[in-house]
Amino acid sequence: MTQHMDERAPRTTSATSPTGRRLPLLDVLRGAAILGTLMTNVWIFTGPGGEWGALLSGSSAGAVEATFGVLANGKFLSLLTILFGVGLAIQYASAARRGQPWPGRYRWRALFLFGEGTVHFVLVFAWDVLMGYAVTALVVAWLLNRSERARRRVMWWAAGIHLTLMALFTAALALTGDEADGDTAVSREVVDLYAHGGYPDQIAFRLENAIALRMEPVLTFFLLLFLFLLGVRLFRAGAFGADETGRRLRSRLLLWGVGLGLPLNVAATLAGQEFFFLARYVTAPLLALGYIGLIGAVVDRVRRPGPLMTGLTSVGRTALSGYVLQNVLCVLVSYGIGLGLAERLRDSGPWWVVGLWATVCAVLMVGSTLWLRRFAAGPLEAVQKWALRR
Repeated sequence: MTQHMDERAPRTTSATSPTGRRLPLLDVLRGAAILGTLMTNVWIFTGPGGEWGALLSGSSAGAVEATFGVLANGKFLSLLTILFGVGLAIQYASAARRGQPWPGRYRWRALFLFGEGTVHFVLVFAWDVLMGYAVTALVVAWLLNRSERARRRVMWWAAGIHLTLMALFTAALALTGDEADGDTAVSREVVDLYAHGGYPDQIAFRLENAIALRMEPVLTFFLLLFLFLLGVRLFRAGAFGADETGRRLRSRLLLWGVGLGLPLNVAATLAGQEFFFLARYVTAPLLALGYIGLIGAVVDRVRRPGPLMTGLTSVGRTALSGYVLQNVLCVLVSYGIGLGLAERLRDSGPWWVVGLWATVCAVLMVGSTLWLRRFAAGPLEAVQKWALRR
């Protein structure tokens, strides 16, 4: 028998509504979130020092990179986090429908995701999000067996703690003021590592600096917890449905998320490095909610999906594979272990970086569409299902 199952939870299958019909918007949103995270990460791959360079202060972004930052930095990561919460609510409801205990087998799914994230961190990309999602998912999975009142209390406490931490970090940055860029010798060494170093050396560097490179999910744990629980609430309220309730809720998200979130993000970005934490971790989630409303409004008006909508849907259905593949492609194009274009084109301006992002997005949309014509799930999704069955 199930343990303390919430009787009000909708009975759904993956990416479906309480009535059993598939919710196309979820796949489109997930696809947009995957490609949107690359709008931020592509500047990490192509910048001096690669993943470590993202930690260096004092770098000034040009107009193009700053525009990408206003539109993407932290926004699509927040959107992806909300959608992970939605997915958790769907799996909880599926377990309730089948009369299975909860969290039950989901613990193994979360632990497997943590393992996948660890491999991804070590072998591909230091700013992996899967490890943090796996830990948060275990906590939220437990909370789904608690009452709605308890979840709401945890949700708002998490938001309050997160805002307090971000305010303290912002005050610390403002008080320290402009400082030197740091140890320039070490910086040159790291730049050379990613521009010319070998693959084993890059792996060793990630492992040696794992604490610093894994600090983001630790510092933002309460934000992850809040956004996961927010995703659960939005899903259960019907915010992703194709009915009038869903459209009404998405209209509110569009109004408040974009109307308030966009000017706040512009202001936080233009304010300088001292407001980095506010821009990425406070105002960005607000604009992410606006993106749900905006993308939902577009999907509501599409009568016949074109190549763009089809591609986003396919990427959304193969989200894990797409997330890892886009990072692998950027590593091979940017770092010295591959084409080394980050070093070769460092003085060529920002447009080649924009072109790289657009090319990788096109590859993922076309590739995932072709893959799903023959297979039911993405390659990494299939491996995950196979491993969990065993």
